[in-house]
Amino acid sequence: MQPLQDPLAIQNRTLDVEDYIDVIRRHRSLILAPMLAGLVISVVVAFLWPDTYLSSATIRVLPPQVPEGLLSMPLSMDMSQRVNQMTQSILSRATLTNIINTHSLYPRERKRLPIEDIIEEMRAKAINVGLIGGGGSNQGKTMAFTVSFKYENRVIAQRVCADLVTKFIDENVRERASSSSQMKDFVEDQWANRKRELDAVEEQLSKFKSANVGRTPEQQGATFSAINGIETRMTNLNASLGRINQDRLIIENQISILKDQLKQVTVPTSENITMLVPKNERLIAVEREISNFENRLQALREQYQDNHPDIKASVANLQIMRRERERLQKVQDDLEQAAKKSSGTVSGLRPEAVREARALEIQIQQLQGRIEASKMEEETYKKGLVDADRSARTLQGTLATMPSSEKEYEQLRLQSMLARRDFEEIDRMRQRANAAVELENRKQTEKLEILDQASLPMNPTEPKRWIIILGGAIGGLVMGICFAGAKEMKDSTLKNLKDVRAYTQLTILGCIPLLENDLVVRRRRRLAWLAWSTACLASIAIMTGSVVFYMTSK
Repeated sequence: MQPLQDPLAIQNRTLDVEDYIDVIRRHRSLILAPMLAGLVISVVVAFLWPDTYLSSATIRVLPPQVPEGLLSMPLSMDMSQRVNQMTQSILSRATLTNIINTHSLYPRERKRLPIEDIIEEMRAKAINVGLIGGGGSNQGKTMAFTVSFKYENRVIAQRVCADLVTKFIDENVRERASSSSQMKDFVEDQWANRKRELDAVEEQLSKFKSANVGRTPEQQGATFSAINGIETRMTNLNASLGRINQDRLIIENQISILKDQLKQVTVPTSENITMLVPKNERLIAVEREISNFENRLQALREQYQDNHPDIKASVANLQIMRRERERLQKVQDDLEQAAKKSSGTVSGLRPEAVREARALEIQIQQLQGRIEASKMEEETYKKGLVDADRSARTLQGTLATMPSSEKEYEQLRLQSMLARRDFEEIDRMRQRANAAVELENRKQTEKLEILDQASLPMNPTEPKRWIIILGGAIGGLVMGICFAGAKEMKDSTLKNLKDVRAYTQLTILGCIPLLENDLVVRRRRRLAWLAWSTACLASIAIMTGSVVFYMTSK
């Protein structure tokens, strides 16, 4: 006989497939019981869980029926931002409360929960708004969006979804009408202010002419005519420079467009083009005139002292021009602030794109050559402008003896000219605002249209019953296996001959089977079959009752 080893020095025997089969055989009841319980519980949950139907509709965005460049008033913003704003407005507490009361939604929840909790649950789980972007050149731009609603009753779900679609369309019409009306009111106020200023300056100029009839010296008329001619020439030169700059901007814009097209030919891109209020042309002209007055004042101060009448008159005119610049800058800031409230935005390499890319590069080089030519022409005009300014300063030096009344007349004339230019500019903006409101009234701007009506769902979207049942059965099986494993680990008895040989290191000469009373064995088997039959029948009854309840309630 071999000596016994220390039990603490013997390692656990590695289990094989036969051992695992023995474990399952010994603990089959402990494994199957949780599996059956999980199956029953999952069936009851799956069929007592009420059906949820999803009704959805699609709304597309129709582009304006007039060219976008026809009106420069910023009366639209990016459609995705507008959809988000409309969603916030439609999902407000008042609107959702009206929908709940109109369609008698959530009767059980309203009996036990406050309306605020029901509205939050409705926002989070029942209502969904999804954006659909365009393809190709419209990639990244919202072309349509979907509205969906979940509810237990499929007919009510369809009605509520149709109601939400109607509210989106009505809200879009209301927001656009409100935006255009606000812009029109703002421009009307500015137009009234400019009209009052122009009338006041015209009245002062008329009174001055009536009080100083015939007091202008004849010899000064030719000088003024020459100065006016030089100013006209300078105006023409400035206009030519402005035209050159405008043409250059157009060419640069064309180059940018060609480069974008070149990028689209080689690499797909997506851009957002934002329409902003153009800078006030009059503000640019006033800034240029202020610069000319400052140069003239500096030249006069080099010749005369500060108490000279010409220097005083130039200082007074410069102050008037600066106040005018501040007023125009304020108008420009107001228009930009109003435009920011409703601003709007607008985006494969083909095997045959090589030729197209080369053609675009040639066009870009030609346009760049035109830009260089315009720069040379601009230098010529600038030299002419410097010569005209020098001549004007020389002629203004001869007017040192001009009476103060003549200087006052020039100031009033300058104020009248500036006021009239401002009035004409705001009048053009007023006409565009009125045209934009008229387009809104005629429904010719961007609008929403129902692409797909609210659907009537035939099959529920929730719950996924077979997934729940399968998950419950698998979960019960895993739990049973865990219980069996835990029990097996806590059982330290020797189960078979392999355990005896591994842990005792003894030679096995024979094996005597366990002999039990047949009556006891049969009784135990009968009790086990009775218990399992009862459990199976009860489980089948419970699951059948759940299915019958679901079918009858449906």
